[in-house]
Amino acid sequence: MPDQRPPDRASPRMIRADVDHGVAELIRDPDRPQSWTLLLDGTAQSHVDLDDPEHLEFEYVRRIAHVADLAADAGQPVRALHLGGGAWTLARYLAATRPGSTQLVVEMDAALVELVAHRLPGPGPDDGLDIRAGEARATLDELPAGAYDLVVLDAFSGARTPAQVTTAEFLAGVRRVLAPGGTYVANLADGDPFPFLPGQIATAAAIFTHLAIVASPEVLRGRRFGNVVLAGRGPAPGPLPIPALTRRAAADPFPARVLDDDRTRALAGDAAVVTDRTASPSPKPPAGFWGQ
Repeated sequence: MPDQRPPDRASPRMIRADVDHGVAELIRDPDRPQSWTLLLDGTAQSHVDLDDPEHLEFEYVRRIAHVADLAADAGQPVRALHLGGGAWTLARYLAATRPGSTQLVVEMDAALVELVAHRLPGPGPDDGLDIRAGEARATLDELPAGAYDLVVLDAFSGARTPAQVTTAEFLAGVRRVLAPGGTYVANLADGDPFPFLPGQIATAAAIFTHLAIVASPEVLRGRRFGNVVLAGRGPAPGPLPIPALTRRAAADPFPARVLDDDRTRALAGDAAVVTDRTASPSPKPPAGFWGQ
C-alpha cells in the first residue's frame, strides 16, 4: 500500500485519479484546509475532515450518525459493518466517538480504496478498522452470523443504489449478520412520484420488526429529490429509539423529520416486496443533483 500520509496544506486543491469504476476527484474545502470531498464521475460521494472526524458535512450522513449514536450507549464500542466505503466518513466518526469499536468497510473499487488510504489516511487495523475491497452482497454472504451491532448501507454505483442491495434476499443476509437487537441503517434516494422508496419500505418491513425513516420534510412531501435514511431493527425485542432520534434530528443544523414504525410502513402503500427477480437500481437523480 502507498505511504499513508495526509496531504499537507500546500498540496493541490484538487486531486484527480482513474479508479476501477470511473474517475475520482478529491476537492479541498477552502474553509477547512484538511477537509476533502470525494467525487466519482462528478457525483459527490463523501466528505471527510482529517483534523476532526466528528465533523459531518453531508445532511444524510448526519442523519445516519444520529441512528448510529443511538445504536448503543454513548461511547460504548460497537461492531460495525459498512457496505459502501467512499472515503470512510462514518467509520472515521465511529472510531472517534466509540473508541475500541471494530469495523469492516466494504468498498467494491479497489483502486479507490488505495487512493483514499494514500491521500486521506485514517484509522487502521490497530484502531479496529479493516478495509476490504469487494462487492457488498458477495462479502455479506461470507460473514459470520450475529457478528455486528450495526450495519450501514451506503453503496452507490455512480449516483444510483445498485439493484442487488435493494432486495429481500439481501436484507435477509443483513439480518443474519446482525446481533440480537442490532440496527440496520440505509441511505436511499428518491423523489416524487417515488418509484423506489415504497418498495424499499415494503421489503424492509418483511424482514425487520421495527422501522423508522429520517428525512427532510421537503423530500417526504415530494417537493424535491433527496436522501432518505431508513432504519430497521428486530425481530429481537426492543424498538428503535424514536423519541431520542426525533430530538436529535430536530436539533440538527439541517432539521429532519422522523417517522415511527407505523408511519414508515404506511408510506409503503401497496408496494410489493422487492426480490432478486424484480429488483432495479434506484432512480437516476435530476441533472445537477449531488454535484453531477
